[in-house]
Amino acid sequence: MPLSRSRGVALRVRSMDAPKDLRWFEELPCSVTVCDGRYRILYLNRRSAEVNARDGGKTLVGRNLMDCHPPEAQAKLRKVMASGRPNIYTVEKKGVHKMVYQAHWKRRGRPAGLVEITFELPRKIPHFIREQHRASR
Repeated sequence: MPLSRSRGVALRVRSMDAPKDLRWFEELPCSVTVCDGRYRILYLNRRSAEVNARDGGKTLVGRNLMDCHPPEAQAKLRKVMASGRPNIYTVEKKGVHKMVYQAHWKRRGRPAGLVEITFELPRKIPHFIREQHRASR
């Protein structure tokens, strides 16, 4: 089943193992966590399970995402779901810098849940300005 068929993917992601067409998520060097519209965790990739091992790792599937966050973070997640605008920020813990991207995913054009992608950042990140250049005629 193609990734673009959100309904099918959402239904299949409920198991603790990634469906065959999503197994590449397991090998990503970043954390991927997916929940439904009631904030029930549907999927954690391998890295997310490792990062959340103290809280249960893959056994978090089926539990409420809000139980893993303090009230301030819960409010932000609700805002992401309601507004459709992502929450993007960086954090530092034990000297490791991370980028966190939280956004809603859709089913049939309507917000159906949240996805959080987190990855480590190097101390220095190159920044490039790319402007569109038109060929002169």
